[in-house]
Amino acid sequence: VPVKGGTFMMGATAEQTGAVSYEKPAHQVTLSTYYIGQTEVTQALWEAVMGYSPTSDGSSWSSSWGLGDNYPAYYISYDDVLSFISKLNSLTGRTFRMPTEAEWEYAARGGNKSKGYLYSGGNTLDNVGWYDSNSSSTIHPVAQKTANELGLYDMSGNVWAWCSDRYGSYSSSPQTNPTGPGTGSNRVLRGGSWLSNATYCRVAYRLRNSPSDRYFDAGVRLALSSSH
Repeated sequence: VPVKGGTFMMGATAEQTGAVSYEKPAHQVTLSTYYIGQTEVTQALWEAVMGYSPTSDGSSWSSSWGLGDNYPAYYISYDDVLSFISKLNSLTGRTFRMPTEAEWEYAARGGNKSKGYLYSGGNTLDNVGWYDSNSSSTIHPVAQKTANELGLYDMSGNVWAWCSDRYGSYSSSPQTNPTGPGTGSNRVLRGGSWLSNATYCRVAYRLRNSPSDRYFDAGVRLALSSSH
């Protein structure tokens, strides 16, 4: 889905009730035009590219958490995603990548069509995302809830999405096409999941984890620069 570039306020903006310290300060970010996946990477796409389903502690995709072609891929670490993208780019001749944290948030907010919602696509999370109160403790197939202003699904809930950035504190200074800190061990995840409470599914909430960690509620959404 194309995301027309623009300028927005990132982080703990006024409508983000319940914002925590690491979402602050809200700061101005300007982004160039880019593309972002309409949904999370699915299990069908992951298997088509990689030829396997991920495992963690002997587990793999299962009916316990959600199994099927149209379910999001999960149990995938940041490092796994890098391998996936490398193979995908070799197969397609394109330059797919993970979105930056700023690109993810701008898209989740609806880009230049944003209506200033608390969650991606609305202020009522039950309508736009799967989270702990409505998921029945499982992942769900992609694109089952209402899309946001850009036509993107599941930006709030279902599975967390890895972003390319290292995790770091925000600066109050305006930024253009930020890519995160130059050093640091943890990487950013965004969006919340089927296991999360509503607070974690807000468009400004941030999570961090080691790039080698795999979780049964973390996946990825692809991005593509407009020139590629």
